Amino acid sequence: MGNPYDPYGQQPGYGQQPGYGQQPQPGYGQQPQPGYGQPPAQPGYGQPPAQPGYGQPPAQPAAQPGYGQPAAQPGYGQPQPGYGQPAAQPGYGQPAAEVHHHHYGTPGGGQLAEWGSRAGAYLIDGLIIGAPVAVLYILGMVLAAAGDAGVAIGGLLILLGYLAAFAAGLWLIYQEGTTGQTIGKRQMNIRLVGAQTGQPIGFGMAFLRKICHAADSFACYVGYFWPLFDDRKQTFADKICNTLVVRH
Repeated sequence: MGNPYDPYGQQPGYGQQPGYGQQPQPGYGQQPQPGYGQPPAQPGYGQPPAQPGYGQPPAQPAAQPGYGQPAAQPGYGQPQPGYGQPAAQPGYGQPAAEVHHHHYGTPGGGQLAEWGSRAGAYLIDGLIIGAPVAVLYILGMVLAAAGDAGVAIGGLLILLGYLAAFAAGLWLIYQEGTTGQTIGKRQMNIRLVGAQTGQPIGFGMAFLRKICHAADSFACYVGYFWPLFDDRKQTFADKICNTLVVRH
């Protein structure tokens, strides 16, 4: 038996506390506890982390969609995709968005004038020009038939009638070129415009268009009836000058 007063090599007995400054040794199967302020011990290199206790299920990873499976779709009432993302397609049986179509061949989607409206405008303009000419012509012929003195006066009246008709015709061309409407077109609520601009074509182009009406007079005036069959309801003069007659 050793000396109980020998301080060297003596181990504390059962139930005895270690002396001052000495660390207790852990028993079999017990883990040492870290001291105050010290971090808990980490598992060494190559050692597996602590396993859950008996009866506790291990943590499951987040479920990922399988290969070829679609991602989850947002439920009813959830917001739509943000800017830059494609819009949802309409379902079966749902109507697609309406598409606004313009009338064929007219700038700004205007409506082409019908042939009857154009013919009515020509008749009105013809009466404006033709009535004064007809009156002066009839008076001139009556005076010329009355005798030698009436021939000169009658001839002067006939010439005056032609000059009045020419002046009235220029005035109508000017109105048609600058405003798109003569008196007859204004009464029929139609308007002459450029096919590309949709605006009045000006006096020069309107005068050229009147000259091009000579092409409408060929072959029994078929060009004047061409709007009845043409998709853009144009006469030959309209096609040459690239003009349209539209409803105002």
